[in-house]
Amino acid sequence: MHDERRTTPRTDRVLAEPSLREAASRLGGPLVKEAVVAALARCRAGEVAPCDVTSVALSILPDFATQLHRVVNATGVIVHTNLGRAPLSAAAVDALSVAAGATDVELDLTTGRRGRRGRSALAALSAAVPHAGGVHLVNNGAAALALVTVALAAGGRNIVVARGEMVEIGDGFRIPELLESVGGTLREVGTTNRVRASDYANAVDEDTAFVLKVHPSNFVVTGFTSTVSISELSSLPVPVVADIGSGLLAPHPRLPEEPSAAACLRAGAALVTASGDKLLGGPQCGLLLGREDLVESLRRHPFARALRVDKLTLAALEATLTGPPPPVAVALSSSREELMGRAEGISAELSGTVDASAVASSAAVGGGGAPGVEIPSAAVALPAELAEGLRVGEPPVVGHVERGRLLLDLIAVAPGDDAAVVDAVRRAAKALRD
Repeated sequence: MHDERRTTPRTDRVLAEPSLREAASRLGGPLVKEAVVAALARCRAGEVAPCDVTSVALSILPDFATQLHRVVNATGVIVHTNLGRAPLSAAAVDALSVAAGATDVELDLTTGRRGRRGRSALAALSAAVPHAGGVHLVNNGAAALALVTVALAAGGRNIVVARGEMVEIGDGFRIPELLESVGGTLREVGTTNRVRASDYANAVDEDTAFVLKVHPSNFVVTGFTSTVSISELSSLPVPVVADIGSGLLAPHPRLPEEPSAAACLRAGAALVTASGDKLLGGPQCGLLLGREDLVESLRRHPFARALRVDKLTLAALEATLTGPPPPVAVALSSSREELMGRAEGISAELSGTVDASAVASSAAVGGGGAPGVEIPSAAVALPAELAEGLRVGEPPVVGHVERGRLLLDLIAVAPGDDAAVVDAVRRAAKALRD
């Protein structure tokens, strides 16, 4: 009896197929060979006909040479840390393509001489925060605070900080441990829930480098509490450094309690540190804004070289600041009525396929910003058992289960992805039935 498996082609013959050679030129030889080996193993097991090995190998290959997946964020958390925080705008994505090749990142094309690195991105940041005398960029928000500590608190000088602002910023990392790891000496004042201006004044002496004001951006303390404003602290004879975390550059009507860089500088902060990939809606980076002399001393410090951002970050940040509103800003400005209309449209498309309905929901900023703030939103409610199938589908659609129903919140889902959500739900429902 003829066994078709005996005609299984050799690996080199399959790899020589034009379609697979083209795939190797895009994705790399090792990735393509891995797919071919997997297809041949299925052929030897009798699952795939020898003539279909090439097509099966092609079907296994990813679209891009990365194991990262584009995910549809239907969690209702606008800046989701586990999903990469802020999604970039189309303008920022286009800017990445430009920056991917040779660029004039440190070259003045007019003179042919070396130019200021990232000058256009820095100019865009200065324009966005006119109250900042100087601006600088590093590779993330924690790095910004570390650079301030290394540059200003060298030689064992003290950093005065309220005990209630000694926060953990995620994944076990804590502000006090970060500062101490780069040589900072902390002097805590006040209690967990209350601190007074006199506490700061009594702690400041000739050994004080600066007063640190940390916004507790991922929790809220209520009840018998008191804090000291930046404007009050600015009367002290040392600089006030405000770590606002979330990267809000100017006040936002939906986030009245969230501090902005502009407001902190107007109140008297000498320096403001923040993240670029949260409420700003840009790439991961750390923002340093404030007094020109202080910012220049940070920029020229030897440690700044270790924290330098790359050309891709510079290009994406500039496009975020000068281009159309990024997805985070669009999400924050969306109305429940608009989102409910989209949810109703998706539910109607799924009629007859699965039990789906449009429901009101509450979204969150996420990413360590605006804790406790609920943003009116709308979602598509589905059977909870679809959660896993949607999560492992292509593209993955990640929602959240609430009261026994899977909610696909639309506040962070681009309108152009609505059709992809419908198709993903249909596939997940079919797989569940089968």
